[in-house]
Amino acid sequence: MSETLTLPAEARERAGKGASRALRREGRIPCVIYGGKEEPTLIHVEQKELVRQLATGHFMNSIVNIEIGGKTVRTLPKDVAFHPVTDRPTHVDFLRLTGESKVEVQVPVVFVNEAASPGLKKGGVLNIVRHELELLCPNADIPEEIRIDLTGKDIGDSIHISEVALPAGVTSVITDRDFTIATLVAPSGLKSSEDEAAQE
Repeated sequence: MSETLTLPAEARERAGKGASRALRREGRIPCVIYGGKEEPTLIHVEQKELVRQLATGHFMNSIVNIEIGGKTVRTLPKDVAFHPVTDRPTHVDFLRLTGESKVEVQVPVVFVNEAASPGLKKGGVLNIVRHELELLCPNADIPEEIRIDLTGKDIGDSIHISEVALPAGVTSVITDRDFTIATLVAPSGLKSSEDEAAQE
């Protein structure tokens, strides 16, 4: 399960570019919480704390508990806008999580047991097609990563989504095809020597 983050916030009275610019000058970032069959909630958070949480690398896959006016709202970050020059965050959209709802998230893929792969031992190269998977997860149980076992994988083998053991209640968003996550390919030196042998 992804780590749960806590982000203190304050309500903001006014929307619009002028109000947002004024907040940013004060070191605050305007945000909105939407979804859950409720009206959107306009808030602002401290820029330093938001940047710190973004730097964890798993902000977008984490439940973020937003503390506002003595209440805690469970959310999932959906979009972060960045300034094109300074690269500082300028706005964040949070999705309100309610009940047993499911959410679409991008979950990173981690490959394990490389030493148990005959193909990699021969000098093969793991060609990763997808570094993240689009998954539909219960909002209370979002996996931090999906581990894929390379045991027994040889040169020429491909790993498809159908082979991956997803956690209970988690499904792939893409259901119309058995897409490739990674392939094990021959190193370029081995390929060229094989090609020469074939030509001879």
